[in-house]
Amino acid sequence: MMSQIIDGKKISQEIKDELREKVSELKEQGTEIALAVIQVGEDPASSVYVRNKKRACEYIGIRSVSYEIPETTTQEELLAIIDDCNNDPEINGILVQLPLPEHIDEDTVIKAIAPEKDVDGFHPQSVGAMTIGEPGFLPCTPAGIIQLLKRSDIDIEGKECVIVGRSNIVGKPMALLLLRENGTVTICHSRTKDLREVTKRADILVVAIGKPKFIDASYIKEGAVVIDVGIHRNQENKLCGDVDYESVAPHTSAITPVPGGVGPMTIAMLMNNCVESAGK
Repeated sequence: MMSQIIDGKKISQEIKDELREKVSELKEQGTEIALAVIQVGEDPASSVYVRNKKRACEYIGIRSVSYEIPETTTQEELLAIIDDCNNDPEINGILVQLPLPEHIDEDTVIKAIAPEKDVDGFHPQSVGAMTIGEPGFLPCTPAGIIQLLKRSDIDIEGKECVIVGRSNIVGKPMALLLLRENGTVTICHSRTKDLREVTKRADILVVAIGKPKFIDASYIKEGAVVIDVGIHRNQENKLCGDVDYESVAPHTSAITPVPGGVGPMTIAMLMNNCVESAGK
């Protein structure tokens, strides 16, 4: 069986091109979009993500306003910057790059962002709106996965969908969005009894467990669709996911590679949220 490789680079490029067109139409109508990007400290991984986000803004035509502040910044100073951005009518979206230094409470910071500027979709109000199906920003990674499936002509309705991982950023919102598309959803986690038995039922398996190459062929139903959210570096310093791609791919009908699968979609959906924020 030939497995379809779901090309996140290609699909994210399609989305960015659609957004670019939308942004230029908005500009013609006199609407400019600006995203505030706040990075505390110089975590190398965070710096890469921030650079990629700024690059995507530039491509689409969104102005990025950059706050690169030292590791020693106090929580009060950070909250003051967020407050300024909340009150600045020129700023449409606010993004605080996580993780934050230990002395700053992430929850407090997330809650300080005005929900109508919360382009990451992490504010409790955004999460609540998503839960009951009201309009609001969707978290970027799960929303990106829905787009990957839809744009690869993979039907979600009526399918057994299994998610491995229950984080607030991927696992839980992923369940809600698959439910919204009429999937039948099971969430597994570290306390799940006999994980293999559950994952082998999945028509669509989403893996966000944070353990390199944890899921091998013994977890997969023949012909399943496998979405790998993980990103790690192995001993040879090569990128790999939570799924052992080589052993799993031959048993799937479709699978996302790492890199080039889910990763690019997260940024495309962030850009989508920024463009939507212009209407809020």
